[in-house]
Amino acid sequence: MAAAVRFLPLLSGSTPFVFTLVLLLVSSPAFLIVIGTSAGGMPALTRLVAQLPATLPAAVLVVQHLAPESTGEPLVARLAAHTALHCQLATHEAPLQAGTIYLAPPDRHLLTRDDRLLVTKGPRENNYRPAADALFRSAAVAFDSQVVGVVLTGMLHDGTAGLDFIKRCGGVAVVQDPEAAEFPSMPESALRNVAVDYVIPLDQMGALLVDLVSGSTPSHKSIPHDLQVEAAIAERVMGNTEQVSQIGHQVPLTCPDCGGNLWEVNEGNVLRFRCHTGHAFTADALLECSQHEMEETLWVALRMMEERKNLLTSMASRGEGQWSMQQEERIEEIKRHINRLREFLLSGSENGNPMAEKK
Repeated sequence: MAAAVRFLPLLSGSTPFVFTLVLLLVSSPAFLIVIGTSAGGMPALTRLVAQLPATLPAAVLVVQHLAPESTGEPLVARLAAHTALHCQLATHEAPLQAGTIYLAPPDRHLLTRDDRLLVTKGPRENNYRPAADALFRSAAVAFDSQVVGVVLTGMLHDGTAGLDFIKRCGGVAVVQDPEAAEFPSMPESALRNVAVDYVIPLDQMGALLVDLVSGSTPSHKSIPHDLQVEAAIAERVMGNTEQVSQIGHQVPLTCPDCGGNLWEVNEGNVLRFRCHTGHAFTADALLECSQHEMEETLWVALRMMEERKNLLTSMASRGEGQWSMQQEERIEEIKRHINRLREFLLSGSENGNPMAEKK
């Protein structure tokens, strides 16, 4: 484990503006452990970090999906109450230190470069900020084979592509046993799409992580060019068409977040898409977005049909003879369309998926 030397100026005694240089030895981590979790994450994290010793030769970086308006400090305090590791909310340009847990702030991506943290408000990935995929990719590019990626309990798909990034750079992928996870969706997604190295119950995970980061440092592995490009896009907050064209080909789909064109990423084992502004999606996340957009569009269509019916009813009440009968026929026709659309929307909602296909 290497030792990095930093000089920090401190105000000296009672003499103002006189500074003293204090030599601090800071333990630079030999490994990174990166963790992604969502629903049910805090109880799982507290159980996991309680198993990690203060002498852990790794820094632990955590993405827990949080509401944008929330604060991470209570969560840091909760973690600190269960572990011997130092816990803190990640801050921009802070040095990485072994034996420390860094929690991503709400509504910010947590990245790393050159043994330092980067905290940015870049575009969402899989509709999340912070996103586990963004952290995992950044860690894999910065530390290659010296990264252990962990996916815990949570809903949907974040972390799946991230584990693939880590594996492609020579790192290790660990997933909580979905049968024991409070919300198994994230672990199950990872297992479906990535060659995971370890699937393990939470109570046994701490010992495994300690073992993985306590051995000899693995040999470095070359970083795939596409991951370097994507990491650079995330660090600069916004990409451009030239960059995204290097790693993918344009497809006839639009970004649900900004309405721009999407590119299908050429490399990797997980089907993914990016727009040139920086939004990124796995295929599953993009499908989820399109379902929500389609449902919203159909509710708008239902509202417009109801308004048209009301207008026709008012017109028919003021007319006479053949013209009035024609409006009545049009009213009956639009009522049939309204009933079909309402039945489709309501039956889908009752099935738990508003856009579930009717059999």
